[in-house]
Amino acid sequence: MEAALNAAGIATAQDLHDMGADAAYARLIAHGTRPHFIGYYALHMALQGRAWNDCIGDEKAALRMSFDALKADTATAARTELDVFMDRIGLIKPV
Repeated sequence: MEAALNAAGIATAQDLHDMGADAAYARLIAHGTRPHFIGYYALHMALQGRAWNDCIGDEKAALRMSFDALKADTATAARTELDVFMDRIGLIKPV
């Protein structure tokens, strides 16, 4: 995780804390990290000083919704004009 954060330009724990989990995870995805829900909620828990597996129930469900939205937004932002055109004419699956 440290290497991925550094590659995404997040060099210190303070940088990570200042950005917050959502912005940091979006940057990780934009820099090539494959989205994974456990990594996402573990990051949220870490920034709260909680164990990664402390996320349960309604809190976990809410984070899942946030993760899905973040993942969709990041995927849409990364699409090229050609991808959008090919999707519109039915040559690729929509993201």
